[in-house]
Amino acid sequence: MRNTFAFHVTLLAGLAAASAFAQNAPTPNGAHPPLPALPAPLSVPEPGPATDAPYAPTPILQGGVVIPLYPAGSSFLKNDRVREPEKYSMSKSVPGRISSIVNIHNPSIEVHTVEGGINTGAAVILVAGGGHRTLNVGGEGADFVPFFANYGVNTIILRNRLRSDGYEPQVDGVNDALQAIRLVRAYAKEWRIDPAKIGMMGFSAGAELTAAAAVFYDDFDKKNSNDPLAGTTSRPDFVGIIYPGPSPFAKNRTAPPIPRNVPPSFLATGGSGDRVHAIWAMEYFNAMLTLGVPNIEMHVYGYGRHPGDPLPDGSHMSGGLADRNDTPYGTWQIRFIDWFRDLGFLQKPSVETRAAKDVATFASQPLSPAPK
Repeated sequence: MRNTFAFHVTLLAGLAAASAFAQNAPTPNGAHPPLPALPAPLSVPEPGPATDAPYAPTPILQGGVVIPLYPAGSSFLKNDRVREPEKYSMSKSVPGRISSIVNIHNPSIEVHTVEGGINTGAAVILVAGGGHRTLNVGGEGADFVPFFANYGVNTIILRNRLRSDGYEPQVDGVNDALQAIRLVRAYAKEWRIDPAKIGMMGFSAGAELTAAAAVFYDDFDKKNSNDPLAGTTSRPDFVGIIYPGPSPFAKNRTAPPIPRNVPPSFLATGGSGDRVHAIWAMEYFNAMLTLGVPNIEMHVYGYGRHPGDPLPDGSHMSGGLADRNDTPYGTWQIRFIDWFRDLGFLQKPSVETRAAKDVATFASQPLSPAPK
């Protein structure tokens, strides 16, 4: 009986295999029958609708908590444009991937927290580049959410306003960056974020805003001492300045005073292959180093081009976490993690970081003359 049953099972399996082969076998003229059509991509993000209320930004990644930076009617907003929906530029090769966003009139943050068991309490606000024309939230925002999650670091994607939409980056964009820090700090308890471990990482044009946020937080807080977030400082606890645009210390600008509790900074850029951005990085670095600010680190890579630059094969240089053809420049993010860990940001929440101790020590000491 068992042998008969086994025979029938084997026979049926053989018939099924033969049938499948026959369905895919070439016809007499050698052509295969067409494959079934592929299904459409699912859960593709799209902008929210236009309504009579201020535009409500929608998450670009699953699970994101999106909060506008300013309350409705805020003097920071253009009330004649705040209802306009954002416009997404989608990847042509990766379904559902948002490459960039424009038409941002109700700026926001999108928060992605990590699992409680690995949560360090640290949070990085990501400020994408795009030459102030677009906001490249794909490679310089969304891609970093899983990267930082591996280290127990919470991530926040900033959607700041752009010059191409009628805003001034050095005013509106910097205000958005500083307001983002205040907002994350105000909700730190709800998101299980350590309020002393909130910083910012900017790329290209976004790094231009990040560098400004590192020195203008006192002025911003004083000007906004009567709003709902009064008393919540906009000071970042650290900044990452990656292939930056011009900082407040660029040669054509009037350098501002550097606060005594200025945060530690990590800089990375290409060198001779991206000379102008390397010069802007060095101007910021030199200003901090001349004053003796602790924990300032910079990596200038000999072989490296700026994202978007054309390559000999007709393609364009990638940024963010791109491998960069297996060159050392493609590992800058690991150097950032080394620096981040060394300063104590990957320790458990509520444990004072070495960065905070060094800042307090530096701020308590008299200024020493710069070396000649």
